[in-house]
Amino acid sequence: MWKLKRGWEPVRRDRGDKERKEETECASEWTKRRLELAVDALQALVLDTKSRRGILNCSRQWGKSTVTAAKAIHHAVHVPESLTLVVSPSGRQSAEFLRKVDRFARKLGQPVKGDGDNELSLALPNGSRIVGLPGNEATVRGFSAVSLLLADEASRVTDELYLAIRPMLAVSHGALWLMSTPFGKRGFFYEVWMHGGPEWERVRAPATECPRIPAEFLREERAAMGERYFRQEYLCEFVDSVSGMFDRDLMDGAVREDVRPLEIGLGFNAETRSRGGKRGEHIFTAETQRR
Repeated sequence: MWKLKRGWEPVRRDRGDKERKEETECASEWTKRRLELAVDALQALVLDTKSRRGILNCSRQWGKSTVTAAKAIHHAVHVPESLTLVVSPSGRQSAEFLRKVDRFARKLGQPVKGDGDNELSLALPNGSRIVGLPGNEATVRGFSAVSLLLADEASRVTDELYLAIRPMLAVSHGALWLMSTPFGKRGFFYEVWMHGGPEWERVRAPATECPRIPAEFLREERAAMGERYFRQEYLCEFVDSVSGMFDRDLMDGAVREDVRPLEIGLGFNAETRSRGGKRGEHIFTAETQRR
């Protein structure tokens, strides 16, 4: 036992100061301080939002995967025993995402290892796990109690995979974020951006508003890629496929709900007749049916 000299007062140190600071600190400030990652205003919005449903429509080279990896590690550190799932179009892309998360975890001094069950995974000392999944609907089932579900390059993820992962949030009431550059007017990423309900927080980040992408580079890219691809890759626009005969917006505008459809079909009636002396022969006659 330590004895204090008379007149000395023990200095009380509140061991919870650091913990309380991290609890009150927003995710973007924590990212800047602990991960030493500079983030702009839009990236800070993605990190700090409390929305349970979010969709990020961003330019190429905006920093999507890096910011999303920071969001994943922040969540894993601050929510003990949580499960974060990352879905990508391919196993290679999920592995690349996990490498970014692993780098952040090591910067925090966190001893990282696999969870022992999944090839692409990180397990933290507080019991939290981050698992990367390949783009295969048949092999992603079986996870539950997911607290954060991230779809990276979501416009390239199949609708079947998207529908397979959504039920993982049923009991946990976890958050779902879709992040991608557009890829035509098709798929769930397009449908959510254009027609998703008010529960979805939409963040649009074109290259022209990104301070890290020079204007001169964008002028060079526009000349090299052509207008259509440039608008898709850098301006966050959903453009029609070059193979389409009609514009998607034109087709959608031509559809009306107040017009009763005219259905015309062919009805076939079998009759038994006598032909050439042969009885019992079936003859089919076509009749136009108007409804």
